[in-house]
Amino acid sequence: MDKQDIYAYLKEKGIWHEITEHKAVYNMSGLSEIHIPYPEANAKNLFLRDDKKRNYYLITVRGDKRVDLKAFRHRYNTRPLSFASEEELMAVMNLKPGSVTPFGILNDREQKVHAFLDRDFLNPPGLIGVHPNDNTATVWLKTGDLADIIKEHGSQVEFMQMFYTYEGKQLPI
Repeated sequence: MDKQDIYAYLKEKGIWHEITEHKAVYNMSGLSEIHIPYPEANAKNLFLRDDKKRNYYLITVRGDKRVDLKAFRHRYNTRPLSFASEEELMAVMNLKPGSVTPFGILNDREQKVHAFLDRDFLNPPGLIGVHPNDNTATVWLKTGDLADIIKEHGSQVEFMQMFYTYEGKQLPI
């Protein structure tokens, strides 16, 4: 699915959403150069794989958070994690670097990707802003609706509380 397919899908399903078109944004620092209507709902996405290249994970957190991969690994009992390659990103979710988004899961025909959404996106107003498989726009929608879209596709999705490690202990952010 490309950007227009995502827009059509949301309209067809009757899912409330807003679209902000903008110049291409490749990372969080580039986001500071554009105006977005819901900055507290902006998402950062990490596409990861385990060391055996068998399990893929998409971690989506608020843009102002950092992800401690070691803490995540221990919390969710995964094998060692690293960022997936550009080739894996294209093969699994049909996305280019800079366009990683939960909507890419709709391109995952084998349901290889396990999605983890930051629980803080459920806090009022309950919105999340993600790319529509293209980094020249952001789609704002209810976080629960995004989770439902992922589940309806047949992929796994979990809400998680982010943790960081301090003096060997995992503490919630």
